[in-house]
Amino acid sequence: MQNDGSGRIVVQGLSKTFGPVAAVQNLSFVVEPGAVTGFLGPNGAGKTTTLRMILGLVTPTAGVATISGLRYDQLGYPARIVGAVLENEGFHPKRTARNHLRIYAAAIGMPDQRADEVLALVGLTTAANRKPGEFSLGMRQRLALATALLGNPQVLVLDEPANGLDPEGILWLRNFLRAYAREGRTVLVSSHLLSEVEQTIDQVVIISHGVTRYFGSLEQLRAGQQSRVLVQAADPNALVKALQEAGFTQLETTPDGRVAVLGATREQIGDLTAKAGLAVYGMEEDRADLEKLFFQLTNGGYSAAQYQPQQQQYPPPPAGGWGPPPAPPQAGYPPQQPYQTPPGGYQQPGPYQGWGGQR
Repeated sequence: MQNDGSGRIVVQGLSKTFGPVAAVQNLSFVVEPGAVTGFLGPNGAGKTTTLRMILGLVTPTAGVATISGLRYDQLGYPARIVGAVLENEGFHPKRTARNHLRIYAAAIGMPDQRADEVLALVGLTTAANRKPGEFSLGMRQRLALATALLGNPQVLVLDEPANGLDPEGILWLRNFLRAYAREGRTVLVSSHLLSEVEQTIDQVVIISHGVTRYFGSLEQLRAGQQSRVLVQAADPNALVKALQEAGFTQLETTPDGRVAVLGATREQIGDLTAKAGLAVYGMEEDRADLEKLFFQLTNGGYSAAQYQPQQQQYPPPPAGGWGPPPAPPQAGYPPQQPYQTPPGGYQQPGPYQGWGGQR
């Protein structure tokens, strides 16, 4: 088997049991390059166990997870291919942020200067000589991200990356991840912050009780749900009669007395009520959002069989692809295949701005 250079993550029939506990059951999904994929599920759904199996930290009971066509332990030089953050506590409390990064850089064959580059990338330049033991939660989170970026990896796997970030930090992270994916890289983000993930992701994988409930595009998931219009009318009975005569039969009454019309738009209802001469005091279009869909898919009412993936042909990697994994350097620096800073770089936050502040 060879690295196909795609950066694609493929999970096939993945299962893991811990004694009598089935943590993950027959998971199957694909994470494509060029998009941010959200990995969602309630606490205990099996998200972290799945990520650990993808990264070779947990051995599956059954099934396989591959990155660019290979298991993680088969990648020739994994730090140049995959950057991962599963926790933000792996720092020596007395070692400075810069020295922490230089040690990891040396371990993966990167020059010392790469530590300063990733510190700038995540907005920690002025904290380079401070110790992680003095950092806030948000600062430790971005130092963990800097560590994952040392090898300029093709694939990013992040578990709850927004934990501890303030609103400005979350906005920066969102822009960073989308920019990273637009370069043709693969980004897999686990999170329970549904409202935040909805603004970040292109694809979504939803699991519950260790089982795949859905994977595909966010737009396709939304398209499967009907919107509804909530109408507050002077005479609800007259409104219901007019709607039924016009062919709108999916009607409900809300606890506050409004009439809910499924599969309709405000324009349609507005035209109808004007033509019928009905007095309307308010009208609101209630569109399905990710959080509502998430609870529908994870409350036990959905069968996983409804969302089984279809066989599909995947496109080849971009022109030139990512190539085979680079070989480790034989001695000294620079490595045989030097890292490259993305053209134009990324927009960087100012020191401490939006990341929880200096403490």
